[in-house]
Formats: sequence, structure tokens, C-alpha cells
Amino acid sequence: MATEIPPQVRDLLKKADLLPPTAIRIAATLRIADHIADGVRDPAGIAERAGAQRVPMERLLRYLATIDVLCENDDGGYDVTGTGALLRSGAGLREALDIDGLMGRGESATPFLLHTLRTGKSAYAGVHGREYWEDVNAEPVFREQLKALGHSGLAWEGERIVKEYPWSGVGHVVDVGGNKGQLLVALLSEFSHLRGTLVELPNLVELATEDFARAGLQDRCTAVVGDFFAELPAGADVYVLSGVLADWDDEDAVRILRRCAEACGTRGRILLADIDLVLDMPDPADQAAAELRTMATVPGIGRDVDGVKELAGRAGLDITWEGEASAIRSLLELTPRTGTAQAAPDGGA
Repeated sequence: MATEIPPQVRDLLKKADLLPPTAIRIAATLRIADHIADGVRDPAGIAERAGAQRVPMERLLRYLATIDVLCENDDGGYDVTGTGALLRSGAGLREALDIDGLMGRGESATPFLLHTLRTGKSAYAGVHGREYWEDVNAEPVFREQLKALGHSGLAWEGERIVKEYPWSGVGHVVDVGGNKGQLLVALLSEFSHLRGTLVELPNLVELATEDFARAGLQDRCTAVVGDFFAELPAGADVYVLSGVLADWDDEDAVRILRRCAEACGTRGRILLADIDLVLDMPDPADQAAAELRTMATVPGIGRDVDGVKELAGRAGLDITWEGEASAIRSLLELTPRTGTAQAAPDGGA
């Protein structure tokens, strides 16, 4: 007589089962719903269209039918259910769940959170060998996905950087790690006397250059490939770090600040406009999940304004202007203390 599995055991095993999300993400990656929508419904045909082996595909399709993604038809093939239709390209979730895609690649680190718990470093770097933004920015295959994913304007209260900081006395601003240059577009559109330089990784530099030209700013704004852990363009009036440190742990955040201080020399300033990634969400379950997903992908931690100020002090920087802090963003102008502008950025944190 078979032993009945206690309900609590069954429930916990179901929650811990990795097979359903894995099968669904594989179906999204191999575009199975698209192939079926094109009229290819038999396992052998689907396998050929997907570039997969027939026998493993047969087993995957049978399993997908048990979790209401597909259903078997009278001809021995498969149709897409209402749920499975969400995995068609452009219909909802396929692009987000594609293992080879930008978002799916980020989430691929989630099962390896143990690495983060043991080391304090991002699980993503442990799996892929380099940090998330470095990885996706270095691979040309992600360029169009980055273009589609990025905000067309300012986000996370970014408009406060434009409106609240005194830009009238600034000639040249360098946006360090500024994504597609959305902030520079907003700044240079608002202030005709400004010149701007974006320092970013290759994919985003290409996208930013296109956006600068589209905005008619190509004569006043350039994008250069660079790394905020390496030498930055020197001699600008202001170096902006907008939402950059939030992606990094304390040690690396201090290294980034020191690199900016090195570029500032004795006359430049740093505008640190950091964000707090740990936001209060209405649902505690959503909050907890968001914190873990973020931790798996990037090595940053949530910091309030006091935490940001502490990093500035450790980097040898003084606060010379301070905007009003909100629950999302802090605004601090920093200048290197005497004798620290040329300090080695890789020195002790």
C-alpha cells in the first residue's frame, strides 16, 4: 500500500520544484508557441523548427501539456492553450522569459543565490564570470534589446537633477555610467551653454550616439567607451553619478567615487545622485522577492542618504552642496579633500 504524502510535504515540494519555470522558459526561448501558431504542431516538426532534438522535444511537449501551456490534439500534435498563447512573440511574456534574452539572462542567476549568501557578491558574476551590466553591454546581440528596454526619458526622479542643481556655472559635464545618455539629453536641451560627455560600455555608447544625433545635440555631446573602474576623462567641471552606486557593494562604490575624484583634479566636482533600490512595495511578498532578485543580479545594496554620505567620506570627499533627499533619490555635490584628488583609486576602501 502506497504511503500517502502529507499535504505540507507535497506543498513544499511543489514550491521547490524547478521544472515548471525551467520548462516554460525553454518554451519561450525556443519559440514553441510561435511554431505552433505557424501551423507546425507535430513534435518532429517543432523540434526541427526550434533547432532541437526530437526525443527531448517530445518529452518537453508532453510535460508542457500537463501544466496547461499546451494541449494534445486528435492528430497526435499540440495546440497552444490560453496560457501558452502568452508565450507568442509580441503577445506578452515570451521576450521576458527568453533564457537567451536580456531579462532572462539576468534572472538566470536566481537559482544560484547561495553564492551571494556565502560571498556577498552577485550570483550573476559567479555564474557568468562578469557582472550583469558589463556582460550585456559587451555582447552585440543585446544591443537592440537594450534599446527597447531603456527609458526614453528620465526615471527614478531623474528630473530633479536637471531642476535642482545649479547648472548655470557649469561648462562641461561628464555623465559616468549614464545608460543611453537620457540625462545628458535632458540637461543639454534645458541649458544651451552646457557640453556633455557620456562614459559607458560599448552597446550603450552606440545607442547614446544615435540618441544625441536624433536630439540635435551631436555638436555639444559625445559618448565614449569607458569604465568607471578605470581612468575617466579628466578636466570636466562636474562628474555625474546617477543611480550608479546602487548597483555596487561598498568596496566597489568607493573605488568608483575615487576614480571620479581622480578625474576631478582640484577644480572639478562630483554630483552624486544615487537611488535607493530597496523601495517600500505594498505587498511584502513582492518586496522580499524584488530584493532577492536584485541581489542575485547586481552586487549593490539599498542605501539611504546617510549610507551614501558614509561612502563619500570613505572616498575622501567632502559635501559642498546637498539637495533634499527623498525616499528614492539623494543629491549631493562632492569635492575631493586636499591631497585626495590624486589618491590611488584601488587603495584600501
